[in-house]
Amino acid sequence: MQWNREEVEMRAVTIIGPSQSGKSTLVDALAGLETGRRKSFEASGGAHVTTFGFMDDPWVLFDVPGGPDNIPQIGALLAASDAAVLCVPAEAEAAVLSAPYLRLLEDAGLPTFVFINGIDAAVGRVSEIISELQHYCAHGIILRQVPMRENDQIVGTIDLISERAWEFREGERSALVELPKAMLDREQEARSELIETLADFDDHLLEEIIEDQKPPTDELYDITTRALQHHDLLPALLGSARNGNGVMRLMKSLRHEVPGVEALPERLDLSADVMGISCLADNLKHIGKAVLVRALGGPVSQGDPLCGGSLGNLTDLDTRAALSSLQPGEVGLAIKSDHLPMGKFLTRKGTAPLPDWAAPHAPVIRRVVTPANERDENKLPTAMAKLAEADPGLEVTQSEASGHIVIGIHGQQHEKRIVSKLLDGFGIEVECAEVPTELRETIRKGMEKHYRHRKQSGGAGQFADVVIDIAPHTPGSGFAFDETVKGGAVPRNYFAAVEAGAQEALAAGPSGHPVVDVKVTLKDGKTHSVDSSDFAFRTAGKNAVREALSELGTTVLQPIMQVSIQVPTVFAGELVQLVSGLKGQVQGFEAHPSASGWDVFKALLPMNAEKDLARALGSGTRGTAWFTSELDHYEPVR
Repeated sequence: MQWNREEVEMRAVTIIGPSQSGKSTLVDALAGLETGRRKSFEASGGAHVTTFGFMDDPWVLFDVPGGPDNIPQIGALLAASDAAVLCVPAEAEAAVLSAPYLRLLEDAGLPTFVFINGIDAAVGRVSEIISELQHYCAHGIILRQVPMRENDQIVGTIDLISERAWEFREGERSALVELPKAMLDREQEARSELIETLADFDDHLLEEIIEDQKPPTDELYDITTRALQHHDLLPALLGSARNGNGVMRLMKSLRHEVPGVEALPERLDLSADVMGISCLADNLKHIGKAVLVRALGGPVSQGDPLCGGSLGNLTDLDTRAALSSLQPGEVGLAIKSDHLPMGKFLTRKGTAPLPDWAAPHAPVIRRVVTPANERDENKLPTAMAKLAEADPGLEVTQSEASGHIVIGIHGQQHEKRIVSKLLDGFGIEVECAEVPTELRETIRKGMEKHYRHRKQSGGAGQFADVVIDIAPHTPGSGFAFDETVKGGAVPRNYFAAVEAGAQEALAAGPSGHPVVDVKVTLKDGKTHSVDSSDFAFRTAGKNAVREALSELGTTVLQPIMQVSIQVPTVFAGELVQLVSGLKGQVQGFEAHPSASGWDVFKALLPMNAEKDLARALGSGTRGTAWFTSELDHYEPVR
């Protein structure tokens, strides 16, 4: 299928939802409604991009796999989209699995359809599914169709606006049939509810209801389109992507109701100089960095200035067909454009950030990454940097203690994906291990310590005599230094050297960990007119503190983190036992101030239990919850 690229704008829709909801099947069904021009691209994170034509209109669908490991990829794709389809299972009990996606869509304010998939196999009532989904959505979810049943089996749907009945045909498109008489009352009841809901957003429709007039079908379609585009309501449609049922109805709704790309800059309040958005990236073997770009503000052409550099080659999704330019709305892969960052709005001279809601949650799982072969040690940092450029959920840092690379990830599957990409894309085999907990030491009592440093080995010697007092300091205060020297026993110019020596000694205590919350006071000492120096007094201060720590003994401290868990309300009560089992202290929970159906659960938790918390949340909340943490204090290891 061909279309005039100068006249028809490509529209973009993101298909999201929980695992096993049938998203990929729905994409295939939508893109397969008409034979013709269809291309696709799959990034290493599993995200798919599919372009196709429907009734002479070009479309692009973004499909992101479900699960918490993949949520970081969604934000940039939603920011590049004109609308979204939330694909949900036809089970009321599974509604909570859609909670993270509904929350993200609410924050984005993106026009959204809800597609209840597998409706032909549903057992419960559709109204119960909608009711459960509504817990997690501040805006109303309205049924645009009701199921048609025979012997408790759903065999079709009735459109509440057109009042047409469609009967499912397995493997074929649904067939238009006469509306069953047995369904008339139910259809009228549901249609009245729909119209009353729409009247909240249209005064003329409200007048028609009051005057007991039947509103024209075209008027209802216009109102539903406005409500969708303003994100006032989320229309729900029914179908089965696997059997091709309800897919045509969804596609026609997208065609008639999804706004064009010209609405995107206004919705996101973009400046006029934004030319496009980079919404997906990957490192392709034999090609290098490839960035998926959607043009927004005007044609984006090969060789044009973009993001402070020159745009390299543009290709279609197959990476083979060259494109000279992208018209507004179109997508293409930018090759040989390593200066283009992932997840940014692109201007001619630089970039603009995506909205806050598009940023992924900070990863809470950290792993040390080391090469299996020493020969790859110098290659690994460069490879990891390239992966981080393409993966919005990956954080790469370096351990100050060991110098090893430390990655922040979102789950076990995320880790496997990174390890696989390093091997397949860069030829680097790596091993991952837990990051050691950053322990500390402190003292519980103080003492006075005298130390004399004397060294004579020909030429100028070394001499420094110090008397220090070492004592516990206020928890959380770190290190403090003072002096009470009288009579110039130690000249003032040596005070800084003694302090530096003390700090050097505290870098590693008797157990090998940094020593904290200690106050050292220089009380007295002696000097030599020839052999005293900054180095000598630094050595004396260091050794005096070291000997004092050895004699006093230290207590090993573990970091205690302030943990904030974002959790669907239905799971909040179960976290009390979970946190207590991890030796944490529950501080309480309260309703989230802006996210419907969510609580914020706060607790204090040992840092070494964070990995267990991440695993427990995955199973205990069915992958819906996540947490952030920050250091609160240190306390003795129990």
